[in-house]
Amino acid sequence: MEIKKWKILDREYLFKRPWLTARRDKVQLPDGRINPEYYVLEYPDWINVIAITKTGMFVMVEQYRHGLQDVFTELVGGVIEPGEDPLAAARRELLEETGFAGGDWELYMVISQNPSTSNNYTYCFIARGVEETARQHLDETEDIAVKLLTEQEVKNMLVNDQIKQALMAAPLWKYFATKCI
Repeated sequence: MEIKKWKILDREYLFKRPWLTARRDKVQLPDGRINPEYYVLEYPDWINVIAITKTGMFVMVEQYRHGLQDVFTELVGGVIEPGEDPLAAARRELLEETGFAGGDWELYMVISQNPSTSNNYTYCFIARGVEETARQHLDETEDIAVKLLTEQEVKNMLVNDQIKQALMAAPLWKYFATKCI
């Protein structure tokens, strides 16, 4: 059986904001059935970075997340600006949020938070050999602390369910799962 794409019959935007747009699509399935209300959240594409210093420390950030109303330790992450290359966005976010730069960079994986209802991707990078070159340059609403963690500390956080952001846990789990391969 071949799975086919749905046909969009109509599209209505319910609201549009800089960081979130919600729309309702009327779609026709390949067998002809109509779903008059399929909701999609539109977001810009995102990046995150597994940044590792020359001495093997993981550069992480700690910040308050209002959705869960708690403080979390995370990878550096952020929005790709319109027309911006994902690698350029990753380098920019690492420098802005932590003051770290340089090193050898590679695109590690591209994932989606939920391809059923969201239309964006997260580009996950690894930056090896980064070093502190500047001070943080935070946005007006950001309150971020830089944390340097050992590999074992990051592993322990994963194993003990302390990394809550799934789009950050996934590349970290991949990193540790494939490190010995």
